[in-house]
Amino acid sequence: MSGIVVKGFGAVSPAGWGAEALLNACRRGESAPFKEVACPGYKNPLKARFVPVASPKSAFTAHPRLRRTSPIAQFAVGAALEALGPDTPLIQNGARRLGIVYCSTSGCVNFSRRFYDETLKDASTASPVIFPETVFNAPSSHLGALLGSQGINYTIVGDQGTFLQGLALAADWLEADRVESCLVIGAEELDWLIAEAFDLFHRNKPISEGAGALHLAKRAPGGPAVNLQAVTQPQFFSTRADRRAAAERARKELGPQAEGDLLCDGIQGVPRLDRDEQQAWSGWGGERWSPKALLGEGFMAGAAWQCVAAVAALSSGLCDNATVSVLGFNQQAIAARFGKS
Repeated sequence: MSGIVVKGFGAVSPAGWGAEALLNACRRGESAPFKEVACPGYKNPLKARFVPVASPKSAFTAHPRLRRTSPIAQFAVGAALEALGPDTPLIQNGARRLGIVYCSTSGCVNFSRRFYDETLKDASTASPVIFPETVFNAPSSHLGALLGSQGINYTIVGDQGTFLQGLALAADWLEADRVESCLVIGAEELDWLIAEAFDLFHRNKPISEGAGALHLAKRAPGGPAVNLQAVTQPQFFSTRADRRAAAERARKELGPQAEGDLLCDGIQGVPRLDRDEQQAWSGWGGERWSPKALLGEGFMAGAAWQCVAAVAALSSGLCDNATVSVLGFNQQAIAARFGKS
């Protein structure tokens, strides 16, 4: 993957709207504040970390396709437009073939809950306007419409490691000349259903919401750039295959750590969840950032934040190489390496 570069990056997180807010949170070790989520049947509310309200309101929300969408679509579009930056007009006027790889774990849960709630109460009055917003690929469809993109557009559903698989897929498309550049986006939104489900497995550990995006392209002659150097094979695990061993295989596939490497890991402050990744990446000699420990468990968005933080650190001259480790909940361990050239 030596010929694949990161042209741009964007993030929406509990730290704020924009990759700079995410980078500053990681550099300073600042945790995002908690807010309460009221859950039916729960005596006490649960805690979560929400994306703050954008101020001023993002201009893209006036687009007809985004006026009544759930937050996940707005997070995805916000991160994507930041990643595209000055290339946005080139895509909108058809001068560049853009691919989109959109990744999610929970998806459009807000509108799904609303639709099924209405259906259970009275199916004859359930709003058909809500239903299109319940499907997993709604955010990528809205983004494609906003950009007027005619290129290939995939939605991938999986655990957190799927975001790195999305990067590998985008690199394949670029190398095969199927697209001229490609957006890879990971996004999630909060709802009491997700907060309750997570709390059943991990008591009192807050989840979060948001999105992250990387804009990839083939390397062109010119100045320095951030390269996507490698994405490992997914190392699968199950109840009969050791989770820590899968993470160790991913680390081994990347090869030796380079001097001055930054590690953006998935540690989040839950010993039972963190133990396997901590052990697999023990002995790391460079600096380590743990975005999810500061921002909450953002599922697919959390993996995207790890990658955005790594690329932002490289772009800011804070390191020479950056490694991302993702150990998913139930599918795979996978890792990626970025570097400067």
